[in-house]
Amino acid sequence: MSTNTHTPLDHLSPVWAHLTTMEAERGEGIYLYEADGTRWIDFTSGIGVTNTGHCHPRVVKAIQEQAAKLIHGQINVILNKPAIKLAETLTTVMPEGIDCFFFSNSGAEATEGAVKLARMATQRTNIITFQGSFHGRTAQAMAMTNSKTSYRSRYQPLPAGVFVAPFPYAYHYGWSEAETVDFCLRELDLILKTQTAPEETAAIIIEPQLGEGGYVPAPARFLEALRELCTHYGILFVADEVQTGFGRTGKMWGFQHADLTPDIIVMAKGLGSGIPISGIAASRDLMSKWPPGTHGGTYGGNALSTATATATVETIRDEKLPENAARMGERLMDGLVELQGRYPVIGDVRGRGLMVGTEFVNKGKPDKDITKAVQKACLDRRLLLLTCGSYENVIRWIPPLVVNEGQIDEALTIFEDALRQAL
Repeated sequence: MSTNTHTPLDHLSPVWAHLTTMEAERGEGIYLYEADGTRWIDFTSGIGVTNTGHCHPRVVKAIQEQAAKLIHGQINVILNKPAIKLAETLTTVMPEGIDCFFFSNSGAEATEGAVKLARMATQRTNIITFQGSFHGRTAQAMAMTNSKTSYRSRYQPLPAGVFVAPFPYAYHYGWSEAETVDFCLRELDLILKTQTAPEETAAIIIEPQLGEGGYVPAPARFLEALRELCTHYGILFVADEVQTGFGRTGKMWGFQHADLTPDIIVMAKGLGSGIPISGIAASRDLMSKWPPGTHGGTYGGNALSTATATATVETIRDEKLPENAARMGERLMDGLVELQGRYPVIGDVRGRGLMVGTEFVNKGKPDKDITKAVQKACLDRRLLLLTCGSYENVIRWIPPLVVNEGQIDEALTIFEDALRQAL
């Protein structure tokens, strides 16, 4: 008799890390269900993807109807109607002047597309990114990622021409927000004097709120100063909205918490409700500086993904999910701040909308062990939460934007029980 045992992971590459080995059979709203009906609260949203919740009926209907008509429809070969409709729909949620789109499959692809567009349009080579950033896992995007060494280790050398400026992470520095912004702007000016001259700098790319780097919102004054600096030197301002976009922060776009318009917007994750799609948005004038054939891709703009994305954008817009994210985010933050007052290991609570981070410390220093213990205790209670941060000491809260008050309160109750157990 054979004694071999098999697991569901036998034929999946171990390069994938796994939060759980729970096998979800279906999803609905904020919940995932196992085959026996066991219910899990998903406050990961598939890492910020299912902003409309799992299997939103409007999105499911769009997928079913489009799959029966045309799935691929390669955009270089034909003009498929869903891609055209998606571009038209996106103009309704864009700032004035951002009216032209290129579609691809992942956030990393969109990041690389934005860099290629910036370099082509400006005829400059260099890119400035920020400490704690995460822009993707392909080579160019990896070179722009600084949130954790594990994303880059043993993959060097990476593409050149990338320079890193400090991000205004006031809690990390131990300064006021104003002091931190002033310091970071001075350091950025120094980089332009000592490392990459303005005339060789194509773009500055920033997440309006750090994702993998710790869920740290960039202060409005900092973002507005970057916009002014970019305009002055002819550098393109690129907003990486892969995680902050589509209502996540309580507004349709993270940059809308400041008074500015980017030159290029990078989008993915929440655009497709789980169907792979990403894109970049810019003005028609800027896009016209990208010669035909100098960028492309086989699957970008296919009929199924663009039809899904249109339904997603319409759902987010029509059901006012950014507004719900703002309200529920305020309730979540209030609850977490109240817990912070009773559990000093929570050093900081921060975020916008439903993109909230709780940072754990011990005697003022990052504490990964406590963070993982609290996360594990939440998992034991079937609440799915992820961690982030360079020290892996931040629990991030990213529930679907359809979450309601009762569900927020239930998650907070579970979280407090987990804190008691872990401490």
